[in-house]
Amino acid sequence: MLQVEPANNMNPEISQTKTLVRGLGLIAAVSVIIGNVIGTGVFLKARVMTCNVGSPKWVIAAWIAAGLLSLAGALTYAELTAMKPEAGGEYVFLRDTYGKLSSFLYGWMQIFIARPGSQAAAGMAFAIGLNDFLGNQLAQTLTSFDILGWHYELTTLQIVALMVIVIFTTLNCASVSLNGQIATVLTFVKMALIFFVAVGAFVLVSGNFVHFSMMNTGGTCEGVADSVNFGSPSYTFLGGFAAAMLGALWGYDGWNNLTFVAGEVKDPNRNIPLAIIGSTVLVIALYVIAHVAYFFVLDPTTIASVSRNSSVAKVVVSMFFGGDVASMATGAAIAFFTVGLMLSSLGTLHTSLLAGARVPYAMAKDGLMFNTFGKLSVNHVPVSSVLLMGFIACLLALTGSFDTLTDYVIFGSWIFYALITSSIFIYRRKYPDLPRPYKAWGFPVVPIVFLFVAAWLLYRTIVDSPKQSLTGIALIILGLPVYYYFTKIRRKSPDDEE
Repeated sequence: MLQVEPANNMNPEISQTKTLVRGLGLIAAVSVIIGNVIGTGVFLKARVMTCNVGSPKWVIAAWIAAGLLSLAGALTYAELTAMKPEAGGEYVFLRDTYGKLSSFLYGWMQIFIARPGSQAAAGMAFAIGLNDFLGNQLAQTLTSFDILGWHYELTTLQIVALMVIVIFTTLNCASVSLNGQIATVLTFVKMALIFFVAVGAFVLVSGNFVHFSMMNTGGTCEGVADSVNFGSPSYTFLGGFAAAMLGALWGYDGWNNLTFVAGEVKDPNRNIPLAIIGSTVLVIALYVIAHVAYFFVLDPTTIASVSRNSSVAKVVVSMFFGGDVASMATGAAIAFFTVGLMLSSLGTLHTSLLAGARVPYAMAKDGLMFNTFGKLSVNHVPVSSVLLMGFIACLLALTGSFDTLTDYVIFGSWIFYALITSSIFIYRRKYPDLPRPYKAWGFPVVPIVFLFVAAWLLYRTIVDSPKQSLTGIALIILGLPVYYYFTKIRRKSPDDEE
């Protein structure tokens, strides 16, 4: 198998005897993306988005718009990743265009907030699904106490989440080819679950396309802010549509996942562009099909009134076979959906650990992380980096703070998405002779459109959620002292123990 050549700026203290192995084929590469993109968003976001825009047509329009925006980013990322197929992906693009400070802050956010927060959320999603499958017999409070005005509660659900994080952290210490096969299997489960809900909605339920001409009138919209709640006095359509798009973008988040493991993709010049672009188009189609099915079965007011602790998809499945929940057939359908959702969350956990661990590995090669995270095991896997990501995810699962952190970091993520996309202009100008196996379709229009829409979404987030936006920026800035340590203090003592 082909091997990645060591980067020229690799930290000389890190052993050069082992390199990453290109063990991911095209199907596995697609699975790394889809396995991370399709999580719970497609099953949960329909309720909130219906509250945001009121109409089924606008909900589907928001999914398509967010998908096209993700595709615009994917088209740009495909050129960047095929041009520089190195571990760390986005970190590398930022480092080579905007300098090490920007790439470090991006890596800081990914390592300590975004990735482990997503992994903790996936672990909890599995635990909640398992509890639902067992008839709510699993959820028990083990201990609770108050400290400095903060109430802490440890439940059995958190312990289950902790266990699955440990299991999949261990799996990710195995060879990348094996983990690619696991990602492929779990990705097919995700796709099968969407088809199960969509086909069942059209075949097993007496729905009506009249629902697409209705509006949300009086839906409870539990937990939705008035400023983005259709029909409220302070509501504006632009704010509501922006909120719906942000919800949809959370469902698409992960389209950039392959960039992190680009150094382990076979035939990167061919497979990386095909995987990034093809998987994004496929996910758009799956999401639109799923939401057409939802609104075929349920009117928008009913969808807006679904409990925030449930999902629209589960309500649709509960109506299979006449909606008699007591019947064996309906019960089996609900059980099948619940198990599928649990496996879907495991797929997200697995691919997030697989991709996220390559960020501290790339940072360590640049001397911006402890050397041990840049070393590879005998099977060419950055095991220390995998264990670091899994450990932080476990901490967040135990503290229960991951949902809040990931909400705050969405704003920061899109700042970096915009910076990374804009780097294509710098690469084209500064490095015109670099081999480009794939050139971004629609350049420069497509990346410019992406940047304008991203700027608009960031602006709307600042206007509608200033606390969330400022907190996201503050979390990123917290990385500055750590950057100072690695670039100033630690560099003076290269022989210090790690």
